[in-house]
Amino acid sequence: MKSVLKMAAAALLTLAAALPAAAQLPYMDKNLSPEQRAEDLLGRLTLVEKASLMDYNSQAIPRLGIPAYNWWNEALHGVARNGYATMYPMPIGMAASFDPQLIEEVFTSVSDEARVKYRLARTVETRQSVQYAGLTFWTPNINIFRDPRWGRGMETYGEDPYLTGLLGSAVVRGLQGDFSDGHLKAQACAKHFAVHSGPESLRHTFDANVSERDLWETYLAAFKDLVTKAGVQEVMFAYNRFEGYPCGASTRLLQDILRDEWGYKGLIVSDCWAVSDFVGEQYHNWAKTREEAIAAATLAGMDVECGNMTYLLPAAVSQGLLKETDLDEHVKRLLTVRFALGEIDFESPWDNIPESVLCSDEHKAQSLDIARKSLVLLKNDGILPLAPDNKIALVGPNAADSVMMWGNYEGVPKRTVTLYDALKVRIPDLKYVKGCPHAAELEETPTDINAVVSELEGYETVIFAGGITPRLEGEQMDDVDIPGFFGGDRTSIELPAIQKQLVKALVDAGKKVIFINFSGSTIALKDEDKICSAIVQAWYPGQEGGTAVADLLYGEFNPSGRLPLTFYADDSQVKDFKDYDMEGRTYRYFRGTPLYAFGHGLSYTTFKYGKPKVKTLDDGSKVVVVKVKNRGRKDGDEIVQLYVSRPDDSEGPVKALRGVQRVSVKARKAVKVSIPLTEDTFNWWDPEAGRVVYRPGEYVLRVGGSSADNALKSIKAKV
Repeated sequence: MKSVLKMAAAALLTLAAALPAAAQLPYMDKNLSPEQRAEDLLGRLTLVEKASLMDYNSQAIPRLGIPAYNWWNEALHGVARNGYATMYPMPIGMAASFDPQLIEEVFTSVSDEARVKYRLARTVETRQSVQYAGLTFWTPNINIFRDPRWGRGMETYGEDPYLTGLLGSAVVRGLQGDFSDGHLKAQACAKHFAVHSGPESLRHTFDANVSERDLWETYLAAFKDLVTKAGVQEVMFAYNRFEGYPCGASTRLLQDILRDEWGYKGLIVSDCWAVSDFVGEQYHNWAKTREEAIAAATLAGMDVECGNMTYLLPAAVSQGLLKETDLDEHVKRLLTVRFALGEIDFESPWDNIPESVLCSDEHKAQSLDIARKSLVLLKNDGILPLAPDNKIALVGPNAADSVMMWGNYEGVPKRTVTLYDALKVRIPDLKYVKGCPHAAELEETPTDINAVVSELEGYETVIFAGGITPRLEGEQMDDVDIPGFFGGDRTSIELPAIQKQLVKALVDAGKKVIFINFSGSTIALKDEDKICSAIVQAWYPGQEGGTAVADLLYGEFNPSGRLPLTFYADDSQVKDFKDYDMEGRTYRYFRGTPLYAFGHGLSYTTFKYGKPKVKTLDDGSKVVVVKVKNRGRKDGDEIVQLYVSRPDDSEGPVKALRGVQRVSVKARKAVKVSIPLTEDTFNWWDPEAGRVVYRPGEYVLRVGGSSADNALKSIKAKV
């Protein structure tokens, strides 16, 4: 039995064949632009058909040759939820690479695999529309990771708006390709718009109220970059309210800012069942009826609803809540995208990508490359790299957990290399003891710490694979409520007590402990920093993560990852989770001393910075130039970071990242690094304009390998 999807395509071909070339309907003419074809097709649709096309699970309209299409697909760090695919580190780990070029290459590979999967899925005989097989990807998540307890922070690119915009734009370019000729490889989606970062348990009721400064300087900045610089073709609105309005009913967000001020022309999609949240006392209780809710979202700007309410649009029209013509601009936009993707025609320039790219050796090597660059060496007393003959034991709940390494919104790699797997290759008789669970409450039988220590007698070095797991942190989890965790978020940033106790017992027994922290977020490691010989932040590192960690431990590459988050010392340094005021949050506004600063990361060599200078080039543009010397005996990559502050703004950020350069420096050699100074470098909050704008004045430029003051060299500049 043929699928409706294939029947619709056949109907379109039959209809086209039956007409003389000169009489072919305009929407069938592939020589016209996607927008022109959409305009013609729009005029042939009934009200009910228009409403059905706005549903994320859009059914076929055979009489017009429109196939069924499911808009919902995921590619957070590889094609998700659709069989085998290459799995890369979670975005928070990729952010630690500070490498937009590599991230764009990663997502170019992801879109290659996506195109193949789409081509294979559209031939399936038994399904009308295949979820997780389309070309419209609801990624990247560019919300600011303002609080380390947020469970979904692992999906983001960290706490800094500049870095998030830089790396999020790379994701968009990799997924969408160059569509200047009207052909769209895939569609990226900037989410969740806007002012959204937990708590997960409150997201269907929460009203996020922030100052105008925080709104523009922090919460909207990356979205603006993706819209105005990267050309993202879809934006997803968030669940929460903003200024009393559900984000999906906020004309200020979706019309005044997104479309009118930024000139956005792409699609707006709802988060899943977010429009349903408009109604009901247990949710926002903002609209009285479901018809009012879907009408409000449509009038505010929604083009596609992920939910189950678009069928109510004809009723909303009959009730006078909106006019049929109010649907037209939305339907035209979504049809334009479908034509640009080649989805209605079943053909595109990317149809010849070979099936062999799926989980290819090249993509596997790429996953290993970015996993290596994601790892952050937080502490090293000299124990690393390990000597080949060092007698070691492997302990910890994350040592052999392959599913942990995938993170969330994951696909399934053909093979995942855990740390146990990778070390076993090097040490055939590897001593491995799980030791303890992630948290004591996860096992009925109490951990006998003394027995674990006794089992490791004769081993002086212990690699402890600890941290947490996506089973404890992530998107709304109503079934997770144990000490330190609730609903997908964390209530404490401390390492679970059972792990702290076991690590301390190992050190007290004379072991040298190398702590490998797997997590999607900041963990307070103050106690471990005092007693462990080395600490590595491994994130959720994807299918090749175990190999990457083992390679770091044995010095097969020189670590270069840097923290895209502030690692606070303990719970006392974080504010009320529900408070969205940025003061006291992230390196930009935190006035205390963190355990590890944003941008921190050690190497197996050391780098020395000279005095930065501002130079004017022949074309009149300006750069800041600094000499960076590798003082050690190993070649290494340094992440040169440029921070800007404005001395006359006591209420502004302590410093703000405005430039990044990854440079490779040979041992005992030096390089000159130039970072462009543009108007964007000096974008700053202007209280009179009520916006972040290019603002001339006096600035302090700081250049170094971390945001920590003692790692930076400064120079004053007047612009």
